[in-house]
Amino acid sequence: MTHFDPVTARLVLALVRDGSIAKAAERENIAPSAISRRIADLELRSGIVLFDRSAQGVALTAAGAVYAEGCRRIFREIADLETAMAGFASGEGGQLRIASTSSALSGRLPELLAEYAKSHPAVQLDIREMAARAALTALEDAQVDLAIIADYYDFADFDVMPFEDDHVWVIASPGHPLAGRIAARERLTFEDVAHFEVVGVHHGGALDRLLSDAVRKSGRALGERVNVESFPSLVRMVEAGFGIGFLRNSSIHLLAGTDLVYTPLSEEWARRKLVVARRRKVRAAASVEAFVALCRESYTVPDG
Repeated sequence: MTHFDPVTARLVLALVRDGSIAKAAERENIAPSAISRRIADLELRSGIVLFDRSAQGVALTAAGAVYAEGCRRIFREIADLETAMAGFASGEGGQLRIASTSSALSGRLPELLAEYAKSHPAVQLDIREMAARAALTALEDAQVDLAIIADYYDFADFDVMPFEDDHVWVIASPGHPLAGRIAARERLTFEDVAHFEVVGVHHGGALDRLLSDAVRKSGRALGERVNVESFPSLVRMVEAGFGIGFLRNSSIHLLAGTDLVYTPLSEEWARRKLVVARRRKVRAAASVEAFVALCRESYTVPDG
């Protein structure tokens, strides 16, 4: 291979992340044909096929996997070098790069960032909203300093700390048979509520994975009369009486202005958290450490 092209290398990692030229092009704000041309040129120069192409998307070949890991290592080393050099610089500048799920951005993260920005006005903030797996990939590739996501993932290669309580709640309209028990905040389990019709949501996030695991362990199938595409739509359909719904704590604000009743599920699996993940054994810039310290100081351990 004649030389290392960082732009093409980033596109290789984008394809690994998204599994699709079209999705990677949209996320990277580049034409699909430009991505295809860069990857084809790279393969031609190296004499190695990096991706298998199919109608379903692209997937790394064995050689491609080695190349992608090498790209990750190079970018990590560059990011770590920049961090080390920043330690010699004077002043209060720097940057804070965070990949966050929509759940965290719907919770206390914006207020915490506002507090941080007041005390660190010279720090450049780079906040990226993305799905949890993409956030962890961005963290692993040193594209961000921190990832704030649900705790339902493999963190073997990362250091994590709690960020926010994000338990699973069941919601219902006032006229629902469960409304009295929910309003009274009885200790309800998934088994207590799962035999009622449920408004489902095509979301593909941590909540869906939690509920799918609960359904599998219970041995029952949920009666999903209606499926929607977003949590605001779920709230509206529960209001209309189409069934109960499930939300995480970071989405409970969507119930403001409604007469819906809600209570947390009592099982341990439903007592979830959002966490702050960072790369293990990597020295962080002072700007990053200051935000981590703020997260640690402001986290309140829930009762029970």
